[in-house]
Amino acid sequence: MVARLSTLANGLRVATDEIPHVQSCAIGMWVGTGSMYEKAEVNGISHVLEHMAFKGTQTRNAQEIAEVIESVGGYLNAYTSREMTAYHARVLKEDAALAADVLADILQNSLFDPIEFAREQEVIIQEIGQTLDTPDDIIFDYFQDMCYPNQPIGRPILGTEELVRSFTPDLVKNHMRQNYSLENIVFAASGNIKHEEMIALAEAKLTQFTSKVAPEEVTPTFEGSVRIFEKDLEQAHIVFGFEGVPYHHPDYYVSSVYSTLLGGGMSSRLFQEIREKRGLVYTIYSFPTSYLNAGQFSVYAATSENQVKDLLPAMYEELRKVPKTLTMEEVNRAKAQLKAGLMMGAESTMARCEQAARQTLIHGHPIPLTEISKLVENVTFENVIQFSESLLTRKSSLVGHGPIQELVGY
Repeated sequence: MVARLSTLANGLRVATDEIPHVQSCAIGMWVGTGSMYEKAEVNGISHVLEHMAFKGTQTRNAQEIAEVIESVGGYLNAYTSREMTAYHARVLKEDAALAADVLADILQNSLFDPIEFAREQEVIIQEIGQTLDTPDDIIFDYFQDMCYPNQPIGRPILGTEELVRSFTPDLVKNHMRQNYSLENIVFAASGNIKHEEMIALAEAKLTQFTSKVAPEEVTPTFEGSVRIFEKDLEQAHIVFGFEGVPYHHPDYYVSSVYSTLLGGGMSSRLFQEIREKRGLVYTIYSFPTSYLNAGQFSVYAATSENQVKDLLPAMYEELRKVPKTLTMEEVNRAKAQLKAGLMMGAESTMARCEQAARQTLIHGHPIPLTEISKLVENVTFENVIQFSESLLTRKSSLVGHGPIQELVGY
């Protein structure tokens, strides 16, 4: 089936990817706002709002919100990213209306009770502390800041303890009113649910959004820099990368193919050379990150203190070798990996629901899987060569965290 999209009279977009042979459905609301659209003084507020949506409404308390979905064997969750916030559930097909009712309830009728708010502030501060104590997590926040210093896109999604403590229920409610407009929401589902049923649920449940305000367009500037965070850890964690490409760039799929052959699996160059042949790491991989108006191409690795001096030169050398030694076999293998990943991901109702929603927010409509597969297949050997060469001429950032004296002054 091909995902269908309708825009209702009130501006809400409804996207449905029907899979008739399954017994469940994933359903959710994706909002086109995240930490990228926050001012410095309210950094982290989108994430706080996401948490508070589950803390009680006019008809359900926090426990009842969890119980009403889990009592039918379902699953309810949410997440905040830099560009969007998602609230989603997975239930059996006969419980789709219940899931829609709960999602509509938490986004339209949340109370923002001061007692619950103060309690949840402490929970979020615990989450921030956990992230700070997890080196292979926090290093990506450090890296983001080095790529985009003093810009919303470079700030942590969770914010800081000081900022989170400064927020009030009214401040968070106002943030919701300013950003959660029907035109900025995609109501999406995938699984055993019909498009007409989703439209009926939207018209029946989503009736209280009145704001017409959408986030202002943000155009980040990749600046790039180097920073070392010394800490007494067992391993040194390193992320380095270059300015990448946004979603709509012609090299979007080229960067994915290149990343896959460079550091996307056990057969990739970085894995084979750095781990298998040299034994310098346990974990190493590359990954492209794209946004509406920005992007990065990055490599992550972790190693012991006495091997730091060998690791970074070895990683850089692999990048320099690609334009001169790339083979067609590598390109074809990378494309096969990407296309197989797309097909296997299509077996998950939640993955397909999220894909339909994200693509609608990014591109204005869901993109058929066959079209994406064709775009991957159309990446040529020459495209990858050109991209690998151009990457080495772009601005770059390097972040190290842990016992990394050997990186100082690199």
